[in-house]
Amino acid sequence: MTGSQRREQLLTVGRGIFAEKGFEGTSVEEIAARAKVSKPVVYEHFGGKEGMYAVVVDREVQRLTGTLIGALDQGGHPRVVVERTALALLDYIEDNTDGFRILVRDSPVAQATGTFSSLIGDVATQVEHILGAQFAKSGLKESYAPMYAQMLVGMIALTGQWWLETRSPKKQEVAAHLVNLAWNGLHGLERAPVIGTPKKPRVKVSLAESEPRKSKTKKPDDAPEEG
Repeated sequence: MTGSQRREQLLTVGRGIFAEKGFEGTSVEEIAARAKVSKPVVYEHFGGKEGMYAVVVDREVQRLTGTLIGALDQGGHPRVVVERTALALLDYIEDNTDGFRILVRDSPVAQATGTFSSLIGDVATQVEHILGAQFAKSGLKESYAPMYAQMLVGMIALTGQWWLETRSPKKQEVAAHLVNLAWNGLHGLERAPVIGTPKKPRVKVSLAESEPRKSKTKKPDDAPEEG
């Protein structure tokens, strides 16, 4: 086994243990035992579990960031963007369960290499630009776009953490409900929301043109039957 192959083997083993036991619960001894190598081999490649953990976290951050940013960069109707991004996160969780478990854990090492919250912040920055453009078209204050981006991305991210453990309902159904809540909320934003019961009707706007509704002519009750 070459040096690079050994390094990848150790990372795979370490990733699984970190996901199972967390940073504090993982030891170099266990990593070495599962990889069937001596402890000095682990130290030689990573300098200790801190170095290995930093590499594992960095890889997961890059993988998930690329997945979410890729979903956003495809553009399209705002509703489609929300749906695509929600599914992208759920796909990542399904395909990289160990990686996601590691990302959502807190550890001293993660503070230096990147955390799930910092990753979500980066994604929210991308969403901010999308919302800003839509706000401008709808007459809403663009300065509120960063706040709404944090709300929207945070909602999707926390739902993803919940689904990590439950895995029910199916991801397509979870994504559909996320879109239902997010889009219907965005679709009827108030220009000047306030806390409490409004004294007069609030002005609502839509982030995008809704589909025209087909009007139906109601026949009077006493109209003669055709025929």
